[in-house]
Amino acid sequence: GPAAPVLPLLERQEERERLTAILGRGRSARLLGVPGSGRTALLDAVAADCAGLAPDGVVRLSGHHRTAGELLHELFAAVRHAPGLRPDRPALLDRLRDVGAVVVVDDLEFGGAALDELLAAAPECAFLLAASPETPAPSAAAHLEEVLLAGLGRGAALKLLESAVGRTLTDEEANWAGDLWFESEGLPLRFVQAGALLRQRDRLRVTPAEFDAFGALEEAFGPTDPDAAAKAAAAAFDGVDDPDVELREIPLPSLGEGAAPAALLASRLSRSAQTALRFAVALGGEVPHQAHLPALVGDTHADAALGELVACGLLSPAGPRYRLAAGVLTQLLAQGYEPGAADRAHTAAQHYAWWAAHPSVTPERAAAESDALLAALTALLPAHGTDAEAAAEHRATAVLLARAAAPAFAAGLHWGAWERALRAGQEAARLTGDVAEEAYFHHELGVLAICAGHLERARAELEASIGMRGVLADKRGTVAGRRALALVADLSGEHAAPAGARAEEPVSPPRGTPAARPVLPGPEPVTAPLPGGPVRTPAPAFPAFSGFAGSSGKAPATAPPPVPAEDDGRPGLKAGILNGARRNLVAVGAGALLVAVLGTVVTLGATSGNGEDPAPQRVTSDSTPTQGVPDEESENTDETPADDEPGETAAPTGSGTPSPSPSGSAPTSSATSPGTTGDPSSSPSPGGPSATTSPTETTRPTTPPTRPTTTRPPTTPPKPSTTPPKPPTSPSTPSPTTPEPTTPAPTETTPPPEEEGSPSNSASATLGAPPAPADSTATETSA
Repeated sequence: GPAAPVLPLLERQEERERLTAILGRGRSARLLGVPGSGRTALLDAVAADCAGLAPDGVVRLSGHHRTAGELLHELFAAVRHAPGLRPDRPALLDRLRDVGAVVVVDDLEFGGAALDELLAAAPECAFLLAASPETPAPSAAAHLEEVLLAGLGRGAALKLLESAVGRTLTDEEANWAGDLWFESEGLPLRFVQAGALLRQRDRLRVTPAEFDAFGALEEAFGPTDPDAAAKAAAAAFDGVDDPDVELREIPLPSLGEGAAPAALLASRLSRSAQTALRFAVALGGEVPHQAHLPALVGDTHADAALGELVACGLLSPAGPRYRLAAGVLTQLLAQGYEPGAADRAHTAAQHYAWWAAHPSVTPERAAAESDALLAALTALLPAHGTDAEAAAEHRATAVLLARAAAPAFAAGLHWGAWERALRAGQEAARLTGDVAEEAYFHHELGVLAICAGHLERARAELEASIGMRGVLADKRGTVAGRRALALVADLSGEHAAPAGARAEEPVSPPRGTPAARPVLPGPEPVTAPLPGGPVRTPAPAFPAFSGFAGSSGKAPATAPPPVPAEDDGRPGLKAGILNGARRNLVAVGAGALLVAVLGTVVTLGATSGNGEDPAPQRVTSDSTPTQGVPDEESENTDETPADDEPGETAAPTGSGTPSPSPSGSAPTSSATSPGTTGDPSSSPSPGGPSATTSPTETTRPTTPPTRPTTTRPPTTPPKPSTTPPKPPTSPSTPSPTTPEPTTPAPTETTPPPEEEGSPSNSASATLGAPPAPADSTATETSA
């Protein structure tokens, strides 16, 4: 847009020299002046004069919507290079103690104790504070020198108006300016705006005779060349005969329009500038950055509207940004700029919600735009003049904007804006009825309180968040809240007990520590024994299985009962821990014993299923079921093994290797189950050493052979195994037989004579072998 005219600083030299002298002595000063009195212009001049006074230079800060703590953190960030660091209160005071700078703060909004805190935090700094008369006064201990800024005189006001217009005033305009000076009490802002009114009047009076693109552009955006516009106006007023210039009669503004010129100035602006001005009204006076104006206005050249508004005196600087000048918002609202403000605020909130959540936007940029973001957020909370559906939509957008902007403010170390965004988002969620979002904002407020060191406030916010999320069955949110609450408890030192507090603790131990209990006697029988009957002893704690007995036949011993520990004067600690340890050991032993018993039962069940007759009802590829069909081999059997008789076993014997059968066929797939004999075999086998004199046992083959093999009789007996015998599940005594040496032949076999009392060394009947002769005997496996 067109550049604003450079205006001189009139009738401010005395105040300028006085403020410079105060700051040069290392003292602090407070400049008081109504809005529009030229405080910012005077601060700029004084800051330029004090550029070389302090070792850390001049620091410019804005007190608009800032607290004392936020100003201290901004001062630290401006003086110390510590990106991403926000020190706590003691560290901040320690680092600001030796900072020496001239700190210029404009638009200060606090006083009293908060101002004393600001001054005391940086004792080596000289502060120049600009505030309005309505700002709270500082305390008596602040030692601030106050300088009052008054209005301009009549001559200075007319000179300022001529500088703003860019030409000499006519008599009519000078008389009008005199009335305006009396009405405004010499307020410089009114003469800046009056100069803008006269410039607009000059453009309206001078109309190009021929329409061209440049004339249309100047009409839309103002004169791009102020010198050319001034020459055209001077030529028009001096009566120069120019055929391209046509003069029209435009009356001067009235005195009321000169005192409140905002509506008249806005009516003569370009369309983009008018739309931008309406957005500023909708946001409560906050003006979006010029980079956002094209997206909000819908015009690619809308960024030039900001310069046009500044040149008209409708905007005033507020730190690095702009906002509506003093009195402009009230004047525009009175002229009907309020209709549609809610929809424009909603549009701005939607744009900022998208922009703040965009990954390309840095936290520093979001923090710099915090005033406009918060203005859009708070403008959506009231529902005046809108229906229920539109109000609900606006508040839902406010929730989205708060969720997008709050993390950016937190990362940008602008914690004041972070808190305001969370408060506004919580209120919007409450009005909308969204409990989940309200719980989120309570949780974030608790986190903010933890960061700021307000532990009690953090506890209250986190407990409220946990309660809401518990109602919603939000497990993840509840866990996050409890973790943050545990952090609060840890920071507050609730888990740390004093060193000498154990003696005064109650007798009952804390949770998780086993209490010491007296050792009780064993359980007594519920009923008395029957008369004349044997007295039964209580059952053991763990049953003893007969199959689990060792070689001696004894049942496994159970764990001994715990012995009470000696009392050393600390019944709640040592005895309880020992009893708890014994109970744990007993439980572990019981579990191990149960696993061993179950393994033994399963193993014996599988062994008993394979050790007996090889399941005559099972059909394999090499055999057929024989139940109910007489077999020649079974018919020629002279003797069957006797039933097992307990109490006749001396030592178990068993063979895991198959013995040679008379037909020379392969052994069966299963070995005999452990059997017992009265005496070991004493008859020597032909061609080999004497028989074994000690019982032997080998392991059973794991997988049965799928096809029979032909083996020759062994020439030497098998070597005794060193594996200790396993206890038999049921004692059995097979009929003793003594095998005779046989000589196998390729085609026929000679059955050996059978001897009574000799033990059989055949493992099982041969599968797939031809039936034996009638006089031969087939040995059968005894279980």
